[in-house]
Amino acid sequence: GKAKQKRVDLRLVGLALVITSDGGIPLLSHPYPGDRPDVTQFPGVIDDLVDRYRSVAAGIEGATIVYDAGQNSAANHAHIEAARIGFVGSLPPSDHPALLTVPADAYHRVDDPRLPGMRAYDTEVDALGVRRRAIVTHSASLHAAQSRGFDQTLDKARDRLGALQVRLARGRTRRDRAAVEREIEQICAPRWVAEVLTVTLTGTTAAELRLRYRTDRHARRQLEDRMFGKRILFTNRTDWPVARVIAAYRSQSDIESGFRQLKDPQVISFSPMHHWTDQKIRVHVFYSVLALTVAHLMRREAADAGLHLSVRELLAELAGIEETVLLYHDGTKGRPRAQRMLTDHSDTAEQLARLFGIDRYAPTR
Repeated sequence: GKAKQKRVDLRLVGLALVITSDGGIPLLSHPYPGDRPDVTQFPGVIDDLVDRYRSVAAGIEGATIVYDAGQNSAANHAHIEAARIGFVGSLPPSDHPALLTVPADAYHRVDDPRLPGMRAYDTEVDALGVRRRAIVTHSASLHAAQSRGFDQTLDKARDRLGALQVRLARGRTRRDRAAVEREIEQICAPRWVAEVLTVTLTGTTAAELRLRYRTDRHARRQLEDRMFGKRILFTNRTDWPVARVIAAYRSQSDIESGFRQLKDPQVISFSPMHHWTDQKIRVHVFYSVLALTVAHLMRREAADAGLHLSVRELLAELAGIEETVLLYHDGTKGRPRAQRMLTDHSDTAEQLARLFGIDRYAPTR
């Protein structure tokens, strides 16, 4: 496989995590070889989760697993249905065009302070071999972000087409028509660009080739109305309010935060991992996830006490509590008198010290 960190000297390892929605506390970790697609590991993680949950709870029906569309497949969803577990996932909007054409007046405002500007349409849909509840959401902030991003993509495509147009007009190319068409196809390959840009190539020989392109403003508006800001959520929690389903799906940001923490080279770093055997790699994964668990438990406890800090900020504050040794010599013979005391530290560090009981290890005068 190819590592995102561009490391070619280390083993490539995949890691699946199951975390709580309250504080992002890791409950289950599952390492696997990095050359396997993530979607193939999903059933094994579900089986482990169900087995562990049943060992400590009366039934699995109260649990709800939240995951993204990258794990979607008919086989994986059949696995979830067979486990009789609650789920909140998402569906690719392009696979359900009928839901994207629902008029704007069919959407209702989601009355929840956590979801400003959110509107939703509650219905049912046939997907992944079953018919389940679907909630089509429209976020004003996501709409604006997608619109800005797409405009940047369009600008880049137009710049490249403009450069190609000038090159062809000067007759400065020896490539045949097929090669130029491949370049145009590559330029228009980013999502939705081909829907909005109309490109015309005329001529047969290299000297005759000419290029024209234009932006279809009407198609751009239609695309924005149809796609931007929308997401299709898929769940079997029919009794949950719409706001709770949306908030559950958004909680995936907590696990992304956990992975970012593991990639932090300074605090709770997973890599570099200088191990080559499967056994040692599993041990490395175990203590890395254990460290992440302890750090997130500490962060949640601090948040419950009114101290809202990131893991890096929390550990930095605790690291500011240091002990120093002062040596006093009265000028006579003999060993100098030693006194241990804490250095000055912030009020936040003092609160954390009391919260975690660190003061019991502090030196006393």
